[in-house]
Amino acid sequence: MNATVKSGEAVGPEAGKTRVTGARRVRAVRTKGGLSVRLDVRVLAVGLLLLAVALAAAVALIGSGDYPMTPAEVLAALTGGGDAGQQYIVHDLRLPRVLVGLLVGVAFGVSGAAFQTVSRNPLGSPDVLGFAQGSSVGALAAIVYFQADAFGVAAGAVAGGVGTGIAIFLLAWKRGIHGYRFVLVGIGASAMLYAMVLFLMTKANIVEATRATTWMTGSLNGRDWDQVQPLAAVCAVLVPLLLFFGRPLRMLEMGDDAAYALGVRVDRVRIAVLLAAVVLVAAATAAAGPISFVALTAPQLARRLTLPRRLMGGGGRAPMPGPHLVLSGLMGAVLLVAADWASQRLFGADQLPVGVLTGVLGGGYLLWLLATERKAGRV
Repeated sequence: MNATVKSGEAVGPEAGKTRVTGARRVRAVRTKGGLSVRLDVRVLAVGLLLLAVALAAAVALIGSGDYPMTPAEVLAALTGGGDAGQQYIVHDLRLPRVLVGLLVGVAFGVSGAAFQTVSRNPLGSPDVLGFAQGSSVGALAAIVYFQADAFGVAAGAVAGGVGTGIAIFLLAWKRGIHGYRFVLVGIGASAMLYAMVLFLMTKANIVEATRATTWMTGSLNGRDWDQVQPLAAVCAVLVPLLLFFGRPLRMLEMGDDAAYALGVRVDRVRIAVLLAAVVLVAAATAAAGPISFVALTAPQLARRLTLPRRLMGGGGRAPMPGPHLVLSGLMGAVLLVAADWASQRLFGADQLPVGVLTGVLGGGYLLWLLATERKAGRV
């Protein structure tokens, strides 16, 4: 099989050797069939590190609570050991919550990376562009006007998020979707949707308003297997679909004209990626509420871990979009599970919903990002 060899790849007698390409260590591996594969050593190491941290944080979170358990006891219960009480606490009470946290973190991280890649803007995340607010409007409408149960609220959140995505696409469309126009339309839609959220809150009675406020904060409290299974199914379908578009997204980073010349159907790729990312955000929001800033910060932190500091100003190449989506998803899982653990352990009896903590930390990060982008002359 013939394979196109890019800079930094080795074939023939040099296959399997490591070269340095643009200050990045890239290892070229050649299979018996003659296919040459680039293996970025730094990206692989960061990915394994994030996976290990996410799993360790998950074990620590399962062991936290009114009935504390050691990591050894948690692992024993997960593998079928321990007594009946430990089995019940782990499998029925805490494991679903942790799995929802991991899946929501992955969904927000991957969708945020997809939005930022397509818009070519670090501010192009679902938090800023109004998709989370659209899901909030759908969920609040279900609560206020239909007194919906948990399933109805989740359905309303998905419908609101998808409807918002379609509306923003139509408003931003002008011979295609341009990154900056898409971001500006999204910011305007976010402000309008927030006004709708406030209007719905004024229409709610005290019971509905309390329920709506709790949902809008974003929390993993009370999550069970009913939230795990649908979200896992959505992630199992849409995350691989977004990874499938990794190569066209890489070409889009070179500009629309270059992508067209290389045979990429630019508008179709953008629409497919954005629609998949919107559904992923809507499903995650339906499962845990509009947990803010994870989708914004996870891709940026993943990128900073894979690029040397001296190259962050624009001289270095970020990882390929496919690996970057994976790293962003892992980073999102780490951030959400770690934030949930911190919200339980650091505030004593006054346990904060995880959305409060991510909002505080993410807001500070957003201010720092804006200052950095302005200093670099990019905003």
